[in-house]
Amino acid sequence: MPLPLYYFLSITAVNILLSWALYLPYRVGQLHFITVANMAISGYTAAWLVMSLNVPFAWALLAGFALGGIVGWLVSLFIGNAPTFAVVIVGFTFIFITRTVIENLKAVGGAMGIFGLPNIGGSPGAHRWTIMAILAGLLLLVGFLLHRFDHSRLGRAASAVFMDKELAASLGVDIRGLGRLLQTVSCTVAGGAGVLYGFIYKSFHLDFFTFALVGIAMTVIFVGGYATQWGTVVLAPILYGVPLLFPPSIQEWRIVIYGALLVLVLVLKPEGFITRRFVFSIESFLSGVRKKRNIL
Repeated sequence: MPLPLYYFLSITAVNILLSWALYLPYRVGQLHFITVANMAISGYTAAWLVMSLNVPFAWALLAGFALGGIVGWLVSLFIGNAPTFAVVIVGFTFIFITRTVIENLKAVGGAMGIFGLPNIGGSPGAHRWTIMAILAGLLLLVGFLLHRFDHSRLGRAASAVFMDKELAASLGVDIRGLGRLLQTVSCTVAGGAGVLYGFIYKSFHLDFFTFALVGIAMTVIFVGGYATQWGTVVLAPILYGVPLLFPPSIQEWRIVIYGALLVLVLVLKPEGFITRRFVFSIESFLSGVRKKRNIL
């Protein structure tokens, strides 16, 4: 696989996973930016396990998922039912604390980071195909689970919480429990994505986990459409791929361009381009086509 195609597909997949990780708790109105910190925590931990303790990559990846879920669950005990603004502040603070701690930990390279991670499978080609296979499997699994969630009783409860917390509580929805569940699952996905993010480049550096990553995920979610998982799938490859066609002098301004695009969409089309009504119309059309085929 050519390197440019490998980086495009793999980074796009990571961006989709991160955006889905943010999308999930936002179903109850919480912008859970701690996911970016979880990516760094799980990623650096997995790299340390592989480099220092010679732990196989598969076990290190599973440890990354588990550590992300544990951190997310612990934090959710305090902010499971917190207002959106409070969750945002906690997320930003957690990112800052995580970066500061990693920067001063010599065991994980400190400010220099970790470089020279081994090839998975023994060769660069096998490494690339293994990473792509894992990412493809994760996208299918997480995408399927999100789809099932959106069409389940839990998904309908989350929609009720998003629209009106008091009404949802009067209907018997456990808002705190639902928030904890979504935050924990979100951080679990982010933890695994963080491990794969670094192993794509075979290195970890704090510049991988900056506030710019939050901006990218926010743009993907809100421009693509925050009410459905499919807006992320459509926009993530476009948002990452199109700037690669521009000259380097313009690519340097991509974060500014993302910010301007986000502001314009929030003002002119707040629901994003892929709305839930649009998705339902597509599903209804496909369902009608299948029924006609069965009749024939």
